[in-house]
Amino acid sequence: MQYPHALLNKLTVFLLILTVAVLTILVKLGLWQLARGEDKTTLLAQMEARQALLPLSFELLQLKVGKEGVTGYRLQVRATPASSQIWLLDNQIYQGQVGYLAFQPLQVEVEKPWLLVELGFVAAGSHRDELPHITPLSGELNIEGRLYQKQINPLSQALMAEMGANIRFQNLNMPEMAKVLGHQVLPVVLQPEQLPSLTLPHPWQPFPLSAQKHWGYALQWFSMAAVFAGLMLWQGIKYVKRHSAQTVANSRSK
Repeated sequence: MQYPHALLNKLTVFLLILTVAVLTILVKLGLWQLARGEDKTTLLAQMEARQALLPLSFELLQLKVGKEGVTGYRLQVRATPASSQIWLLDNQIYQGQVGYLAFQPLQVEVEKPWLLVELGFVAAGSHRDELPHITPLSGELNIEGRLYQKQINPLSQALMAEMGANIRFQNLNMPEMAKVLGHQVLPVVLQPEQLPSLTLPHPWQPFPLSAQKHWGYALQWFSMAAVFAGLMLWQGIKYVKRHSAQTVANSRSK
């Protein structure tokens, strides 16, 4: 099937523009992942420097939390459980096991925001309807540990709490959690060094993705760009050769 020369020119221009656009997007995605990796490296260095400092007081934490991220800082508090209800963050993975990350709200000072403490990871049972039993904290507690703030996932950030004796939820959304509790909650979690009655493991994952993973994704995007560019170049060479052969054949036929 022969196409008019003008139509072929328009098609060629369109494919050229499309190729440039796709290549630009792939390269920009790679550069974006590189930048994210550099940001994570900076944040990790900042977090390690914070852990070397003396623990914050609860008053200083309240001042900092509204002005800057506090992931990596240490905190030392004396508190009592604000509620015996356990909150279970769903779909957590630790050492190949699927389960929950358990939390309990603490009251540090009367009329002040509550502080969420991480009780640790507990594996899920064979039946989803059966939630694991965790003994809640009780009495006055002296706790020291490190702080972290979960980054918001724009695709899924709703609390989605399933009410019961213990509460299973899907995302660590502090404002929505505060509404359920009926009390203000600081937008930060305390991961303790140890708890008096619990020995659950505490996975330390302050960031959803490490710098190495971002760099790996950047390599994937750049590889896709290289493969796409090579494919388009190959198709372009084939088109030029075919067009040249057709031009020569037409000139001979005349």
